[in-house]
Amino acid sequence: MAVTKTLSDIEIANSVEIQPITNIAKIAEIPEESLEHYGKYKAKIDPLKITGTEKGKVVLVTAISPTPAGEGKSTVTVGLADALKRLNQKVMVALREPSLGPVMGIKGGATGGGYAQVLPMDEINLHFTGDFHAITTANNALSAFIDNHIHQGNELNIDPRRIIWKRVVDLNDRALRKVVVGLGGPTQGMPREDGFDITVASEIMAIFCLATSIKDLKERLANILIGYTFDREPVFVRHLGVEGALTLLLKDALKPNLVQTIEGTPAIVHGGPFANIAHGCNSIMATQTARKLADIVVTEAGFGADLGAEKFMNIKARKGNFSPSAVVVVATIRALKMHGGVQKSDLSNENVKALQDGIVNLEKHIATVREFGVEPVVALNRFITDTEAEIEFVLDWAKNNGIRIARTNVWEQGGLGGIELAEQVLEVLEQPQNFNQLYELTDSIEEKINTIVQRVYGGQGVQFTDKAKKQIAQIEQFGWDVLPVCMAKTQYSLSDQPSLIGRPKGFTITVREVIPKLGAGFLVCLTGDIMTMPGLPKNPAALRMDVDENGNAVGLF
Repeated sequence: MAVTKTLSDIEIANSVEIQPITNIAKIAEIPEESLEHYGKYKAKIDPLKITGTEKGKVVLVTAISPTPAGEGKSTVTVGLADALKRLNQKVMVALREPSLGPVMGIKGGATGGGYAQVLPMDEINLHFTGDFHAITTANNALSAFIDNHIHQGNELNIDPRRIIWKRVVDLNDRALRKVVVGLGGPTQGMPREDGFDITVASEIMAIFCLATSIKDLKERLANILIGYTFDREPVFVRHLGVEGALTLLLKDALKPNLVQTIEGTPAIVHGGPFANIAHGCNSIMATQTARKLADIVVTEAGFGADLGAEKFMNIKARKGNFSPSAVVVVATIRALKMHGGVQKSDLSNENVKALQDGIVNLEKHIATVREFGVEPVVALNRFITDTEAEIEFVLDWAKNNGIRIARTNVWEQGGLGGIELAEQVLEVLEQPQNFNQLYELTDSIEEKINTIVQRVYGGQGVQFTDKAKKQIAQIEQFGWDVLPVCMAKTQYSLSDQPSLIGRPKGFTITVREVIPKLGAGFLVCLTGDIMTMPGLPKNPAALRMDVDENGNAVGLF
């Protein structure tokens, strides 16, 4: 499949003849009565009308620590699924939905690239089926209910200074990080400090992705901790009695979305928490639905194995009661050279020495996957600037260290460029794995965090701020310490300092806050300078976006 190098992802997507979603449903053997159509090329699946057991094996795609050079994790995920389909496997791909924040900002979308894309990419990257709008609305409805309760007499004795629930918007908007609401006099409500997170950092997004049914969704929503009383007792959504209303706003969104890859592989795209500030995995509903429909489910988790994959293993797999049967670690020579100290502007120049210095990052992510008892396969994602000497160095390094590796070129060749990777994955799927979580839920909060820092990040230990220590003591007092931890950490480094690239050693992680997310069922540990509301860059991607007179998207990657 020849590619015109000047074509953008959206131009490639628009050049493909997309199939009606009914055709894709037939390929996946999805009964027509379970489909709810959103136009000609998108549909929701009613999981209650999908029979069978969750038998499909899960292949998790993760990556090295991301760099500005790009790694192509979503592209490899899609290309691997297409390659498995070419090898006559019954396969589905399960991805997260993109957030408008990074779409309009700097990171880009989440539908893959080149000839390994999920379609219709423009609609998926924009409003899609409205799931994120439903989550945003439910989140902000809860904020409205809280402020109204206080305004109407505050029967629950909620302390406005100790409300921990924030409003959200699915955009990068730094101006909303700290706000004051209720100004304008007594009829406008009680003035108090508030703030906005990005929608993908909302606890409702996490709940949405971890819920296993409508009933479970409602119970989780009821368990959301919204703040404390003047007597410092916890206040939950169930005390307000609005969990039913919130569930009603989310009932349609909870149904997984069916779309397709360029090569016609069935794809489920559903849910989308960030991996640096949330747990970074698509919904359990989507994964389990795919496992009923396919023998192999290829899915991904955000950023490197230190973030999304760790949370996939310790949180999602634990909650969903399944285990990955294979793990792919995506790496590029360009990114490895950046981890070796090369500037982005110099990446086109051959530099085996920098590659040698930077490959330690890949080495650590491989070791991390093995910590969970699963044998990884490295996908060496090809760029046209890679030289033969650089490629041979990485292949020899892998061979000498007993690491499975496959050259991958799915951006240019689609599934054909992922055949070698697919064959290696199939070999791993035939072998028994010894999957295990890294900590027990009964371990102390400090033990859980230390385990992740030492065994996943390769750090020396953890420091807790006084605020974090007080929060941990309060969490233990209320008996919430038997939950898994969700680390909020920079994606750019194994440490909590973005500048420490490669494989830093001897560092400590500073935990500055521990926030109970009781509906989601985990404790968020904020480290470093991580923000729950990103800002836009100086030249956001939105500046290149437009629409032509026929209504077609322009400049969308």
